[in-house]
Amino acid sequence: MNVKTLCLAILNTQDATGYEIRKQSTEGKFCHFVDASYGSIYPALNKLEADDLVTCRSETQPGKPARKIYSITVKGRKELVASLQDTPSRDIFRSEFLMIAITADMLSPLVVEKAIDSQIEQLKSEINMIDQILDHAKHASEHCDPSDKKKHPAMLWAAHYGKNCLEQTLKYLNENRESLQAYAGTNELPTNEQKDENAGTSPTPAFATGGQ
Repeated sequence: MNVKTLCLAILNTQDATGYEIRKQSTEGKFCHFVDASYGSIYPALNKLEADDLVTCRSETQPGKPARKIYSITVKGRKELVASLQDTPSRDIFRSEFLMIAITADMLSPLVVEKAIDSQIEQLKSEINMIDQILDHAKHASEHCDPSDKKKHPAMLWAAHYGKNCLEQTLKYLNENRESLQAYAGTNELPTNEQKDENAGTSPTPAFATGGQ
């Protein structure tokens, strides 16, 4: 799966400008699927347009430059379906928090506590973002034509899936934070001051203690 597939998936839900696609793919509800940098979106859109997978139209704005609005074509939808036929690759998960967790014994209790608090706030923020998506979808479904083709129940399923993963992680962290904090500092490296003190202490000669 690549950036072009991501752009097609976004446009399959609605027409959008390049800026809106970039925003959705890096910060919005599509940011969890493909690693897309800011600089990769427009080259992908240009390639999709050249291959007749999307179209682009200009939309005038009072007092502003015209906007370019991208739309997926029938050929683009077929390409999207074709690109999703293969079994997906293994999910890639990276976490700086877990790096701190596995080295907690070398870190001060304060550092570990701050990392846990930060991780909890981040999880809550991501859950809140999904809740907003679900609330918006619920509101839209209550005020739209039942025949509206733009409703995406499968996307709501994916949102609930993501929310459940985050909530379980948050639950585990809240219930087990004390055990991680208990590891903190159990193998902490000596500070420079402690090293200097140890370096300035000469071993006691054996004769001074009556040793042979």
